[in-house]
Amino acid sequence: MEIKHQHFILYKPDGYLSQFVNNQTKRTKKKLLGELYSFPENTMAIGRLDEPSEGLLLLTTDGKTSEFIRSNKVEKEYLAQVDGMITSEAIEQLINGVEISYEGTTYKTNTCKAYKLKTSPSIPERRKKIRDERHGPTSWISIILREGKFRQVRKMTAAVGFATLRLVRVRIGNIQLSTMQPGEVIEVNKLLD
Repeated sequence: MEIKHQHFILYKPDGYLSQFVNNQTKRTKKKLLGELYSFPENTMAIGRLDEPSEGLLLLTTDGKTSEFIRSNKVEKEYLAQVDGMITSEAIEQLINGVEISYEGTTYKTNTCKAYKLKTSPSIPERRKKIRDERHGPTSWISIILREGKFRQVRKMTAAVGFATLRLVRVRIGNIQLSTMQPGEVIEVNKLLD
């Protein structure tokens, strides 16, 4: 008998961990994904978004689906609000790969797609404001990757001199965040074609 797996698309709000169980030894009041929706047992997040990051997170009860989506066969697109007006030289460095630290060693990121947005994206406001223009200008960039090391986009923008202030994943493969709102969950029959 074939197992019927369940799949979900979630707009992870900032301030949540991309997990269902708090594995930290210290007792903390971290917000977990299970507080957003009544997910079935054995649901797993496909990849992660760190606590301050937000946006598209796919969840499934199927390990094979999770493994495929985490692979380098599937593009992931992020919008990053960075500190300062990013330069074309910095964008070029991101595209060609930059050195970041990963698991205690230096790692050169794969080539990727990146460009500066002409206007601020139309995404929901954060619960907590990051800062305002009194602290200096900011700019938005799109980064499209086929890899996902721990805090990779934040490390990449820092490596070219522009710290990430806000990070929103807007696309995984052909699934887009589009008009979803923070905390919204949509159950779907399958995740990727």
